[in-house]
Amino acid sequence: MGIFGRTIVALLPFAPRFVVGWVAKRYMAGENLEQALELMIKLSSEEACFTVDVLGEEINSIEESSWFIDEYERVLDSIVESGIDANISIKPTALGLLIDQKSAYKKREIYFMEDSRATQATIDATIDMQARGLENIGLVLQGRMFRTPSDITQMCETLGPKADFRICKGIYLEPREIAHTSYQGIVEGTNKALDMMLESGAYTAIASHDLPVIDHALESLESRGLGPGKDDPRHDTPVPRAKGKGPGYEFQFLLGVRGNIRRSLAEKGHRTRIYLPYGTKWYEYGMRRLRENPDVAVHVTKSLFFPWTNRR
Repeated sequence: MGIFGRTIVALLPFAPRFVVGWVAKRYMAGENLEQALELMIKLSSEEACFTVDVLGEEINSIEESSWFIDEYERVLDSIVESGIDANISIKPTALGLLIDQKSAYKKREIYFMEDSRATQATIDATIDMQARGLENIGLVLQGRMFRTPSDITQMCETLGPKADFRICKGIYLEPREIAHTSYQGIVEGTNKALDMMLESGAYTAIASHDLPVIDHALESLESRGLGPGKDDPRHDTPVPRAKGKGPGYEFQFLLGVRGNIRRSLAEKGHRTRIYLPYGTKWYEYGMRRLRENPDVAVHVTKSLFFPWTNRR
């Protein structure tokens, strides 16, 4: 699979831009906020809520962060005005975390995530924001990272039940010295992290398209008395959560991936959220993601030739 994925990635730069765009449109909400809002309104009928991601990541100067701040302000205003059930996701490097950490801390986010270069700084930023009273801040952790269990412990010891996580396998290909590299190892690491989050009483967003992770999550939720229509039994008194949260957990899916499973979970009463990226940087975003993890190309190719396995 690795060789096949790398071969596809090597050939993509030679493909016409419209071909790449035809593939990418399944996984992107459009090039502007208006298109993203239109799609969210449409998908809201499927009992879905959303996390909005403005495409574009690491910047070269702190001044470049102004564009992201302005655009995310537009997103937040539109969410409030439209009444759409949504939050936002920002990568701290888009705000200059690797350039000027102090300046980056001044910005406001909902979910933080980065690769291993910025993991500790991202955790520090989350704790710092929470300490300032911005308790609607969550942290994304990669199940593949060896350090993730200790990061969960640190966050939960510091924030208690107010800890808010999204756990995913992680798209970044990290060195084998600091991360699991085999599929089974990554799945097991993700499931372990998921269990630790649920056991700690933290809010747990389960962001995975892998059936072994989803099945494990359902079993883990049931064993702890968590589920649709139930109060969170892990706390003697209710823990205040930001508006739009589920009963201690939710399932999350990328736009265009495993729609049939997402709808099935929603029909059973589970809270489901769609990660919805938009922006003019769709080509750069897609190519960078494929270069970072060529196996993604395999899943894309499979969805094109066997669409019934991956309904939007």
